[in-house]
Order: sequence, then C-alpha cells, then structure tokens
Amino acid sequence: MTFSHPVLVRWSDIDSYDHVNNVRYFDYLQEARIAFLAQIVGTGADYFAQYPCVLVSQTVDYLRPILLRHPPYDVDVWVEAVGSTSYTLGSRIVDRTGETEDVYAKAVSVIVAVDGRTHAKRKLFAAEREALVRHVAAA
Repeated sequence: MTFSHPVLVRWSDIDSYDHVNNVRYFDYLQEARIAFLAQIVGTGADYFAQYPCVLVSQTVDYLRPILLRHPPYDVDVWVEAVGSTSYTLGSRIVDRTGETEDVYAKAVSVIVAVDGRTHAKRKLFAAEREALVRHVAAA
C-alpha cells in the first residue's frame, strides 16, 4: 500500500536558484512519514509516544528541482521491509498535476524502534510490527 501526502511549497523553502533548497526535501519527507505512520497504526498524533522510534538513516536521490507553485506536490510513502527492531520506508516526491507522473526525488529511510525512557534499541511491539507488515509494498 502506498500512502500519499500533499505538501505545499512555502516561500521560505526557495533558495537563490529559485527552486526548493535540497534540505527542505527532508522536511517534506518527514511530514509525509509522520502522517503515514500515524495512519497505519491508528494512533494519530500519539504515534511516537506509543511507539518511540528514531530515524537512523535517510538517503535522497534528487531527480529534478521542485519549484514554487500553488498546487501541492505529493509525497508517497510505503513500507519496504520490516525487521525485528527496525523498518525501512520508501518515499518519493511526485507531481501528478499534468498528464504524466513526474518524480522529483526518491528516498529510503531506516527507522529503529527505541525505548521511550532509555532510548535504547528495542524490539518492535506486536501491534506496531503487524501494522507495518500489513503495509509492505508488493515488489
């Protein structure tokens, strides 16, 4: 299952080259990732209190510049893999306003479950793991 989250470009996201600064791509990916995780587990804003986790790795391939405009871009998120203490999410920033689907960036994010008190790595909780496994995208 692929989750799609609309993201509007803000004026402050634009750099001196008149396109979105590459650091802002990480913000867009984060916004979509948080919305996705809250939805699949059904916890709303309490996701991180109920299932503490940290982002340990994120790679982004920049494919084309994102420009300032009113229609939002879509950030798609899906589960690529689920381990015992971590999971991997795939993401992409997409423009679907035209006749084609233009991909602006692709990302892979690795998230590790942690104990909310000690911040030590922990095993995924059963409900957390089941929700993630249910949403693994077909290869």
